[in-house]
Order: sequence, then C-alpha cells, then structure tokens
Amino acid sequence: MYDIRWIREEPEAFDAALKRRGLAALSGEILALDAKRREAQTALQTMQTRRNEASKAIGEAKRKGEDAAALMAEVAGLKDRMAAAEEGERQLAAKLQERLSTIPNATLPDVPEGADETANVELRRHLEPRRFNFAPKEHFELGEALGMLDFEAAAKLSGARFTVMRGQLARLHRALAQFMLDLHTTEHGYTEVAPPFLVRDEVLYGTGQLPKFAEDLFRTTHGLWLIPTAEVPLTNLVADAIVAAEELPIRVTALTPCFRSEAGSAGRDTRGMLRQHQFEKVELVSITTPEQSADELERMVGCAETVLKRLELPHRTMVLSTGDIGFAAMKTYDVEVWLPGQDAYREISSCSNCGDFQARRMKARFRPVGDEKGTRHVHTLNGSGVAVGRCLIAVMENYQQADGSIAVPAALRPYLGGLEVIAAHG
Repeated sequence: MYDIRWIREEPEAFDAALKRRGLAALSGEILALDAKRREAQTALQTMQTRRNEASKAIGEAKRKGEDAAALMAEVAGLKDRMAAAEEGERQLAAKLQERLSTIPNATLPDVPEGADETANVELRRHLEPRRFNFAPKEHFELGEALGMLDFEAAAKLSGARFTVMRGQLARLHRALAQFMLDLHTTEHGYTEVAPPFLVRDEVLYGTGQLPKFAEDLFRTTHGLWLIPTAEVPLTNLVADAIVAAEELPIRVTALTPCFRSEAGSAGRDTRGMLRQHQFEKVELVSITTPEQSADELERMVGCAETVLKRLELPHRTMVLSTGDIGFAAMKTYDVEVWLPGQDAYREISSCSNCGDFQARRMKARFRPVGDEKGTRHVHTLNGSGVAVGRCLIAVMENYQQADGSIAVPAALRPYLGGLEVIAAHG
C-alpha cells in the first residue's frame, strides 16, 4: 500500500515506479480520487462548523426570547446534508483505498529492469551439477518405480495436482522438514511458530493476497481462507501493533501446509509434484526497522542457501527483474536448485523485502528509541526456507543411482535412523 501523501508530493516518482513495473501512469487517476475525497471532507467540515454556529445562535436566541425557528430548520437541514456527505466521503475513501490496494509495490533502484524472468540476473552458483554415467530420471519416474509416489491414488482422492507419498519417501519428506526447522531455530536465530492454517479476509489483505489474487486461493464455506504460505499468518502477528524498536528484528519460522489453486498454471508442470494444490514449506519471516531490512534480506537468502549447501545440492541465486517480482516485494532473490531429471534449475526458495508495503496495509508500526510519541511503519520480509516438496524432488533427482535407488544425504541420515539408501524394498 502506498502513502497517499507521497503520491501527492511525488507524482512523477510514483509514475516512474509503476513504469518500471510495466504499468501505465496512475498518479492522475489516484490524485483525482484523492481530491474528490478531500473536497468532500472540506465540505463536511464546513457544514459542521456552520451547524455549530447555528446551534450556538439558537441558544442565544432562546436566551433573548427571540424566534429561533429559522435557525432550527437550518440545523435540521444541515443534519440531513451532513449524513449524506459523510456517506459520500466514506464511499470515496473506500474507492481510493480499493484502488490503491491493487497497485504493486515500487521496486528498489538496483532491481534489474525487464519484462519477465528472462531479465533476471544470476548472482552466484554453488556446486557444479553432478555428471551421471546413466540417463538421470525425473522424480516421478523414480518415485513410482520405488512404489512410494502414487499419483493415481491421489487423483482418486482429490483430483489433479495432489500426491500420495509412502514408506521411506514419506519419511524422507518429514526428515527434510525437521532438518530445516532445526537449522533455522538452532543456528539462524528464528523462533518456531505453529500458526493457524485458516485465516480471515483482513489477514490476506494485510500481506497483499487480497483483493487482487483471490482466484489463487481456496476459501471455505465458513468464509475463512486456507493459507497459501505461512508468510500470511506469521507476518500478521504484528498487525495493528506498535512494537518497540529494541524488539526488532523479529525472526519467526513455521512449517505449514500451503494451499494454492494454481490458477493460470494449466498445462505447466502437470507431471509429478513440482506444482501442487497442497504442499509443505518452511517459511522465514522477519520484521525489522527500515534501516535493517536491506541487510536482513541478504541474511535471509543466506539462510535458505545454507539448507541446500548442507544437503550438497547444486543451486544458483538470482535477483528477480521488475517484470518477474511479486506484487508486494520491492526486491526478491530466488534460489534455484538443479534438477538433473529436467536438466534445468528450478525455483526452490524466494526471499523478498516488502519494505513498508505490507506494514501500511496491516497498520504495523514500531516506536523508535527515544521517541515516546512518534511511530514508523516496520519493514517486513519473507522467504522460503525452503519448499519441502521441491527439496524432496531435488534430493531424489540429484542423489539417484543407476539401479533406481536414492542415496540419503549425510545431513539427513540422523533423522532417518542412519539410513543411507532408499530402495524398492525399503
């Protein structure tokens, strides 16, 4: 959400920010709406002032024994006009708020400009992809051959884009999640949280999923929404709150299921479990001061990269372009893991600095040190630390062996009772 005062003061900068996003200038439309709302507010204040004056004059007239009928009629008329004016002002304020809520965040100047993912810039790589002496298979081929990934059973239960995991692969999936939580809580300083998986409208509004992306979500018959990511409840822990600066940064993590309709993804990644309606993810969320957020983003992406380094998975880190970055983000790093079965890097973590964009929507503030009266909006950051299902895919494909078995990464063996290989008989 943008500060309307900034748009009033810097309309050219606002339009330039939208242009970098590939959007048309909107300052004229926004300021016209704002001007109408302010005119309505001024008219309402003028009527309120006149009503107060007339009410005072009525008292004076009655005290002097004079006829106050005309004044009383005027006050009655003003009351009706003010009610209509208040409703009109409310409607204009709601219209302005609704319009502002659909405009994406401004990107930082160092974000590469471009129309789509082809303009993303690679920053670094870790490990060279393994060279196989056989043709590497994709995860679904491996999992089905092991009898541990069952897409047919999932389709009978729930339809497309669901998976049933069995046996040692289900255990490996669980081990991955536990490994990530242990790493982030014991080494990276995050506090584990177990949040609700169902949230209200205003919670999704706060992080920017509503109103613009409702079609990407699942809503229950009771009006609650299934979370698309733990970013939503975790970030909203500071909604409508004023946090002391000494408490920042706040760092929290959670393992949750994530539910996404995958609207607009028809025909993409239909085989296997790369793009699912339901998947698990370990999420990282930080709440910081504006001065801390740039460094916190670098720290957060480092935490995500550490997961893949410990698992010895080849990966690269990209900075997303203005045409590929998310709605609420002002800068985003994607960590992409190598999938030999696809012969491609695929996104496994996305870490974003949203600045004060979400904080304005959530009314999340902090009180600077030494300032007893003033408050400022916090900055919010979120990142995958990492997507568990995609990490399972990466382990399966990178650690596959010629006989179709899967070696267990050394970092995960303590979570699997020392198991070193997942084979069909496991």
